Amino acid sequence: MCYSGPVPRKKTPFRAGFVALIGRPNVGKSTLLNRLLGEHVAIVTPRPQTTRTRILGVVNGPDHQLAFFDTPGVHAAKGALNRRMVDVAVGTLQEVDAALVIIEAGTGPGGRVEIGEGTKAVIAEVARSRRPAILGINKLDRAPKASLLPVMEAYKDLHAWTAIVPFSALTGENVERLVEVLAAAVPEAEAPLFPPDVLTDQAERQLAAEYVREQLMLKTSQEIPYSVAVEVEEFDERDRREGGGLVRISALVRVERESQKAIVIGKKGALLKAVGTEARRRLETLLGAKVFLALQVKVDERWTEKAGAVRRLLP
Repeated sequence: MCYSGPVPRKKTPFRAGFVALIGRPNVGKSTLLNRLLGEHVAIVTPRPQTTRTRILGVVNGPDHQLAFFDTPGVHAAKGALNRRMVDVAVGTLQEVDAALVIIEAGTGPGGRVEIGEGTKAVIAEVARSRRPAILGINKLDRAPKASLLPVMEAYKDLHAWTAIVPFSALTGENVERLVEVLAAAVPEAEAPLFPPDVLTDQAERQLAAEYVREQLMLKTSQEIPYSVAVEVEEFDERDRREGGGLVRISALVRVERESQKAIVIGKKGALLKAVGTEARRRLETLLGAKVFLALQVKVDERWTEKAGAVRRLLP
């Protein structure tokens, strides 16, 4: 009598690669990155053009490592700042193994699906890159399930998508499936691209500046959020120790006009104090230490229109 043991299961190949998160402003790219990482690495506000630079986030799984690039929203660029943001987003497509094009779920009046010229421009850039592309339909939590089919139908012939995946970055619904699809789209690899303890390329100093800018965007209105830059001048961690200690941070908030400076400071310094309090609370969670945060406001006239200033103030 012949006995053969259990048939060995075929080992799943390890995959590793870079994935660009690309789309129009406010479609949920940064919310998705934070969901995937389980950390508040990319600042999030309801305002478009919150993300100004490319942010790396590394996600590890049992058979994959995905290095995501969160990119600024692609929009009609006016001025040096906006042109740089769009250039960063489009340029990233040449450096990745796959692209996740993110749109929003939902339909317009009468169940119509309206695809704007901006979204078509994003898809055209992805097509030019010749990278495998997955269409991610975000904000599933806000749209009735019945609206998904017409959205998928409207987009399916606009590009040769590797897959179309609805999901919710806010609630996490179907995000696990999205990761599986993305992992299958990147190359097989003998080893991960990054050590397992690498989460992001954002230095703590830069995260401190972004946390302050996030609160400024949330607590101000009109043109202020788009005219603000934050520069950390001092990041002193000499008194920091494992599990506690103190970090002293001094940051300079730049605006374009004196009237904006007055708004950012607020009556008797109330708004700037509120910004500092909330940013400090987030930083203490991030750094695992007490934080002393000092903020100053300076006018740098029309900095968003000057290429030199944009290069200096954006990492």
